[in-house]
Amino acid sequence: MSFTDREPVPEPGRAGNPMPITDPRALRALAHPARIAILQHLALDGPATATECAEIAGLSPSACSYHLRALARYGFVEEEPAGAADQRHRPWRGRVVSMEIGEDPDRPAAARAAGRLVLETLQARLDEMRAQYMDREAEYSHEWQHALGVYQDVMHLTPEELTEVRTKIAALMSQYRRLSPQDQPPGARRVHALAEFLPWFPPETQS
Repeated sequence: MSFTDREPVPEPGRAGNPMPITDPRALRALAHPARIAILQHLALDGPATATECAEIAGLSPSACSYHLRALARYGFVEEEPAGAADQRHRPWRGRVVSMEIGEDPDRPAAARAAGRLVLETLQARLDEMRAQYMDREAEYSHEWQHALGVYQDVMHLTPEELTEVRTKIAALMSQYRRLSPQDQPPGARRVHALAEFLPWFPPETQS
């Protein structure tokens, strides 16, 4: 296949091309539960005003406007060019749909600490989502209850093999991302997917 026949690479920060976030200031700005909720809402559900985001984040519109400006300062969101003059009714949109945090093992200590704050915030949000589901699990259909849940296993592999597993899982998940409503089949609903690989050995035994 010639170069001109290849599919264009998405812009950094779009689905399929995560944007590396290495600035500790940007990472610290992101490490806030309300800002994570706002950014996810804008990235997945399109432009929204501060008032609309406030309903998602559980904040007042004025507080939400503050968080939106903080996210905009580091390029995570931006105002719609043709937005309204009223700040509370001015639509915002997400600029970053996909990002990488803490992928570089040689990153500075400040970036490492700030990235950990973001990951802890994301984990707390995931724990909240899991608790909400468990509280209302019986209200979901049997089909959804059977399909949802956590799968756990143990593997024994090399770093190279683990990288291969991650790559294959990422490729499989990407087939079902379907961010555009037109690509979603009838009955499709949004599901949070997380594949986490944790070392079950101390660092002194890694070689």
